[in-house]
Amino acid sequence: MQEPVQEAARILRVEAATIYRSIRAGSFPAIRIRSRCVIPAAALREVATQAVSSGRCVDLTDSAAPIVAGRRCH
Repeated sequence: MQEPVQEAARILRVEAATIYRSIRAGSFPAIRIRSRCVIPAAALREVATQAVSSGRCVDLTDSAAPIVAGRRCH
């Protein structure tokens, strides 16, 4: 199952622009389907799991993360 960026933003209670910036920085996974980006539901679960298991905030603004295949969603 895939979540559109808008839905992921709603679930995480952040602005969609925040998600798009993290995607462009390569620190949040997304799949491009033509001109649309979707967030794998598994990625949202993984972020939540990381936060719960570590007991810490998971920072999705880490710009040091690699961009897969050089493609960016915007």
